[in-house]
Amino acid sequence: MRWEDFRRSDNVEDRRGETEYAGGGPGFGGGQLGIGAIVVLGLIGWALGIDPRLLIGGAEMMSGARHGGQTQSAPPPSRQAGAPSDQMGQFVAAVLAENEDVWTDILPSQKGVAYVKPKLVLYNGSTRSGCGGASASMGPFYCPNDQKVYLDTSFFRDMKEKLGGGGDFAYAYVIAHEIGHHVQNLLGILPKVQAAQQRASSKAQANAISVRVELMADCLAGVWAANAQKKYQILDPGDIDKAVRTAQAIGDDRLQKAAQGYIVPDSFTHGSAAQREQWLNTGLKSGEVDACNTFAR
Repeated sequence: MRWEDFRRSDNVEDRRGETEYAGGGPGFGGGQLGIGAIVVLGLIGWALGIDPRLLIGGAEMMSGARHGGQTQSAPPPSRQAGAPSDQMGQFVAAVLAENEDVWTDILPSQKGVAYVKPKLVLYNGSTRSGCGGASASMGPFYCPNDQKVYLDTSFFRDMKEKLGGGGDFAYAYVIAHEIGHHVQNLLGILPKVQAAQQRASSKAQANAISVRVELMADCLAGVWAANAQKKYQILDPGDIDKAVRTAQAIGDDRLQKAAQGYIVPDSFTHGSAAQREQWLNTGLKSGEVDACNTFAR
């Protein structure tokens, strides 16, 4: 991936090295997982050699965000934004800038909605978010309350060492997926998801809604990449294969199969490996936001 030539975004909050927050998990209303889900995620972590807290915390964060992300935590401290000088910080700032440039162009032209640039918070270990406590064990996430993406880049190391999903474009796909949630928020989709989940008659139905949200974010990541490639020729040979392998590796069925030997589709929250590959490819091939309407299929 030819990211070195991208401009660098100033919308990066670099909190790495700070220790002002060392709290526990997110303080969400309706965001906590049931004991059964915690046990399953613990088994998945054990089977794959991943810290189970990464899976459990990430699931709690996603559940809370989809339910409105209410929290009683103090507001996160403000930071002076700007592109960090280290290589990883430069990479993140470059990918964020490329997302800004593409979405500023295509969101108004395709959907008539102005693109509001989110902040991306880099941190090590733990910090505060508008959705409560954030820690490395949660993985990357988007908080709709403060419209910020939170990223501890140690997740990229885990992707490479534990899931076999390394590579610059694979990492860019992860960032673009979270920006996809921001696009959903700008389109008014996340508030509707919150209302729909509150009306859901069962946990399985609420999970199915979450799957559609996540698959749409995969597709929007593909839309970004397709338009970035068309305008800026950002991709090297093999980049798309790396992103597809990453999407497959984090499919719910792959994780459940590895942990317990069988899958429980009603418990999926992000989609199967085949679904994640399908929707990423849908975005890559179409380059159109409207092609990502997972709720219509």
